[in-house]
Amino acid sequence: MSTRGTIDLRVLLQNPLNEHALAYPLLECVHLGAITIGVGTAMLMDFRLLGLALPQKSAAELWRDGMFWTLCGLVLAIFSGLMLFSIDPEAYFVNPAFRFKMGALILAIVFHYTAVRRMALSSTSKPASFAVGGISLGLWTLVPSGGIFIGFA
Repeated sequence: MSTRGTIDLRVLLQNPLNEHALAYPLLECVHLGAITIGVGTAMLMDFRLLGLALPQKSAAELWRDGMFWTLCGLVLAIFSGLMLFSIDPEAYFVNPAFRFKMGALILAIVFHYTAVRRMALSSTSKPASFAVGGISLGLWTLVPSGGIFIGFA
């Protein structure tokens, strides 16, 4: 409060994450762990569609078994990412690497929950499965790759 009895808006708008030295590094660890779980399980599905992983499981079985972990990882990554963004929104918003990462994330999620899902749950041809798995793998690779360059852009 100021000396006149009014509330100072700067105090109300202050982000509590900026007040603790360990907040950013701990939140960054949570974010990276969540990305590893969410993107990692999504990429495992892509590797299965490419015929490079888990041949003993059908794509439909892998989709059902991994869907929970993929969704949990992505939700946690998005929420922790929003908290990281709130620390300095102006710096992130003007960063081209950040905007690239967000675009890649949106494309990857939409593609994963439409084309990859459809391919995993159907019995379509090997070439179609290979194409969808390759495109999805490429999209998911762009997400952390974009994140790496946020600090350099």
